[in-house]
Amino acid sequence: MTSESTDADDRGTDLASLDQEALRVLLGARFDAVATYAAMLAEQGEKRGLIGPRELERLWERHILNSAAVVPFLGPGRIVDVGSGAGLPGIVIAAMLPDREVVLVEPMERRVAWLEEAATEIGLDNVTVRRARAEEVAGELEADALTARAVASIDKLVKWCLPLLSETGHMALLKGRTAVDEIERAKYVLRKARLSAEVLTAPTLVGLEPTTVVRITRETANR
Repeated sequence: MTSESTDADDRGTDLASLDQEALRVLLGARFDAVATYAAMLAEQGEKRGLIGPRELERLWERHILNSAAVVPFLGPGRIVDVGSGAGLPGIVIAAMLPDREVVLVEPMERRVAWLEEAATEIGLDNVTVRRARAEEVAGELEADALTARAVASIDKLVKWCLPLLSETGHMALLKGRTAVDEIERAKYVLRKARLSAEVLTAPTLVGLEPTTVVRITRETANR
């Protein structure tokens, strides 16, 4: 084990336990940028109230890779991450897609400060941070792809975020095992808004549980 891996373990991350070669293939040339963010989160996340202490031991598997898994489902254009919090998935997305505009929407001042610090430290000049709720930037911010993780149920996200979507835009929501049930509970909201929802499986590394992504599109865009 290298000294770098030992330091990672001391910070409470699970980086050393992962298949390093496969991880570098997954993240490509952006591995260092993502790893810098993960190290910042491991060092400061708990004391700044961004993640719980139990999450440090599964930081990469549960949070970093879970966030990275949504990238293939984003398509072209501006990405808006709603309720960015600690930067999951927004900062990870921005680190992996440095040529794409990524807007992080977060209402809490201390989290906004963290997001701005993280973007600066990593060197992400493609990131803009907006201190606001989703409904407060409707009409002035348009998303071609909108993401959210651990923010709210699908029915609430649709109500808050639909006004942000471009005519051909879509949502790629990170959800858990209850995704199908959430879609069922949101079926009337989806139907009223003329939206279609599908559950997609997003694998990361062999041996790790795949991420669940709910992709929501306008029915007119599917024709």
